Amino acid sequence: MRIPLRRRLATVATALGLTTLTALGAGAAPAQAAPADCPVGYFCGWKTNDATGTMYKTNASVATLGGWDNQFRTVSNRTSKFACLHDDANFGYQGDVWSIAPNPSGTEWGGAGSTSVSSVRLVATERECGGWEPYPSWYANPQATAPAFGDLNGDKTSDVLSRDKAGRLWFLPGDGSGKLVGSGGWNAMNALTRHGDFSGDGKEDVIAREASTGKLYLYPGTGTGALGARKLIGTGGWNAMNHLTAFGDLTGDGRSDLFAVEKSTGKLWLYPGTSSGTLGARKLIGTGGWNSMNALVGFGDMTKDGKADLLAREASTGKLWLYPGKTGGLATRVLIGSGWNTMAGFLAVGDRSGDGYADMATITNSRYTSNWGNGPGLLVAYDGRSTNGFQPGVMEDESWFGLNGQF
Repeated sequence: MRIPLRRRLATVATALGLTTLTALGAGAAPAQAAPADCPVGYFCGWKTNDATGTMYKTNASVATLGGWDNQFRTVSNRTSKFACLHDDANFGYQGDVWSIAPNPSGTEWGGAGSTSVSSVRLVATERECGGWEPYPSWYANPQATAPAFGDLNGDKTSDVLSRDKAGRLWFLPGDGSGKLVGSGGWNAMNALTRHGDFSGDGKEDVIAREASTGKLYLYPGTGTGALGARKLIGTGGWNAMNHLTAFGDLTGDGRSDLFAVEKSTGKLWLYPGTSSGTLGARKLIGTGGWNSMNALVGFGDMTKDGKADLLAREASTGKLWLYPGKTGGLATRVLIGSGWNTMAGFLAVGDRSGDGYADMATITNSRYTSNWGNGPGLLVAYDGRSTNGFQPGVMEDESWFGLNGQF
């Protein structure tokens, strides 16, 4: 029987005694220097409690351990990946699986622990040790409205992009599968947003902010779920802004626009899209107070007036507000829900249910409790309705944990 990943990982440190060499008294006995013999880039194991004697090493996954089967008493993981230690051969899940974090420096190694390891698997993210894919499961029905909202590959189904903790980007087309569209480096970005065609080619694009420089980049969609070569659209200074949100066409010129909140003032700014795929001179559309919001969602059209609308969550209360779009600005806000501080993330997914109304999906945080499940990493779906707001949420999936954002 598979033990849930989060339960297994909670016991790893205790079961394997992972600690630092200093904490174990490095130098107290010369033999304890042996963990340093494990080469950088390798997972190593010993049959003794103090990492002395014959050493096992591998830099690749190993389905069967031969003479080392059920022999590990001490381990060191000097690779850049997580080491999944399976009680079963061939990476099975009838027994336990232990997750050992990467430690290329070799400062951490395990004391006396399990002696039941029969296979070792090296993976990029911790969630993969539990048999999960590196991406979460996402399902959607064909949308009733046209053009389809949030559709990266042109199949009328709303899609999701998911970033894992290894910095890879995954395209989720709505059938439960995932496709790698960014092999690494995406953790360098501290803001990611989509929903809109900024390049003018009829395909949805992604905008990303580089954390180290404050530069803003446009990644044009290719129409397949993948992204083309990036283009610099903001030379710097964007780290002064919060809640970068691709909104849709607010100015009425047929081009997608971008919202951003100024950290120092709480002002809300509109950055209009241009025919060249860049951003035009910004326009003030909120004079202050927007720092009270801890999430902005470019939702699409909730009010059914043909204009894009904005959803915003109030940090202090968890209230969800609808700001109807109007040409060049936002109309008076409408309260559409409370208690939304139990959500870690929001996904505008268009008419995911196929009933003609715009829907939303959310990812829970540790505060979430329900009859279906509790805690973080759950996907809760909210179907739209004919009046502003949503139907009651339904928990649909538990695979949205251990990621680094989704949009």
